[in-house]
Amino acid sequence: MIRDLTDTTTTGISKTLVRLRNEVGALALGRVLTLVVVVEDTDAQNAIEVANQASRQHPCRIIVVIAGDRRGKNRLDAQIRLGGDAGASEIVVLRLYGALANHGPSVVVPLLLPDSPIVAWWPGEAPADVAKDPIGAMAQRRITDVAEHRNPRLMLKKRAATYAPGDTDLAWTRITRWRGLLAAALDQPPYEPITGAVVSGAPDSPSSDLLAAWLSRRLRVPVHRVSTPRGSGIAAVRLERKSGPIDLVRPGDSVATLSQTGQPDRRISLPRRELPECLADELRRLDPDDAYEDALLHGLGALQPVRLTAAAAAKAGKAPDPAESRRLAARLSRDESAQEASAMITASAPPEHAETAEVRAATVRKLAGKRTPREKQAAKDRKKAAQASSAAGGTATTAGTRKAAPKKAVAKKAAAKKAGAGRTTRASSTRGSAASRTAAGSSTTRKAAATKRASAREAGS
Repeated sequence: MIRDLTDTTTTGISKTLVRLRNEVGALALGRVLTLVVVVEDTDAQNAIEVANQASRQHPCRIIVVIAGDRRGKNRLDAQIRLGGDAGASEIVVLRLYGALANHGPSVVVPLLLPDSPIVAWWPGEAPADVAKDPIGAMAQRRITDVAEHRNPRLMLKKRAATYAPGDTDLAWTRITRWRGLLAAALDQPPYEPITGAVVSGAPDSPSSDLLAAWLSRRLRVPVHRVSTPRGSGIAAVRLERKSGPIDLVRPGDSVATLSQTGQPDRRISLPRRELPECLADELRRLDPDDAYEDALLHGLGALQPVRLTAAAAAKAGKAPDPAESRRLAARLSRDESAQEASAMITASAPPEHAETAEVRAATVRKLAGKRTPREKQAAKDRKKAAQASSAAGGTATTAGTRKAAPKKAVAKKAAAKKAGAGRTTRASSTRGSAASRTAAGSSTTRKAAATKRASAREAGS
């Protein structure tokens, strides 16, 4: 959401912010600081985009102060950006005309977030003494960029002369990764003292001077600067020690090589840092940067003057050779590609005591799609195991049949015995019935004979 206000006042801007907050939701809550950007009209859009990206890590209210035409009547034009047009922040763009252009702080103060830190940033050329600038005086941190000045080295000396706690520069922020890699290299064996250092960088690169100043203060050794073509930035750093140098070389814009005695050569991602990333880093801390203060105030004065070019220093053996570093980076890249390709080949682990020739021959057979002797032997072992399993199953079936046969015979005998007992019982029953019938018949006969005898006696009497 973008809302334009022409010929307005700070009161009107504040009321519009409150109204928009009620309309679209609580977008202004959770802001951690106020970032005041002082920029020329021609660079305003780029500065707003950079601040917008940095605010995604540090939600804040961004106030952009643009000094317009100082002729004519006083006028204040404003633009308010919220939501998707402002990332994780809310942006207030102020354009000051007439005599009002000289009174930026009076316009900024009513729009500051209450009880929150203030950071001032000059994306282009900044005042000679930012700590005494009206806007810089109200800020806890003041961020400049000497690389944007016409004479960076001269402006770097002015920054040292007018330094105040809270000052910092993006030229210092750009060497953060260089400092980290060099410190990590010194943590690797052999743990030997550094006897000297050489920094190869462009003459228009204030970051090269700050890196050399930092090494001078940290290592307490002489540090020499050699010159590379303008616009190349930092190209290489060499740290001298007894067993051999440590060379950190960036032949291009994104990949560096690290070489040191007793360690394999390595390719390291070391891209040039973009402006949003540098600004976000500086917004991460609100206390004075002691390392920057020490390098700026005490390290710059101890630097040796630039007397050699990088090519001449490399020829004399005093600095890394950029051409050799390019060849090393290309070779390491090819080696990494070959390792990635070989890692995609799935093969059995080699024997514990395999010979190199055997391993190579197995690799060739694997790449050709042929089975290795170990794979053939494994297939035979699996086949034998399957056959043994089948044989064991058949034996178990036969044994089960043999065990079942006696059981069936016993069952048959029991059934036959039971059947015989049944027949005996039926026969006995039949014989008993016949005997009963015979006895019954005899009894009837005896009764008939007795009746006849009785009848005969009655007739005789």
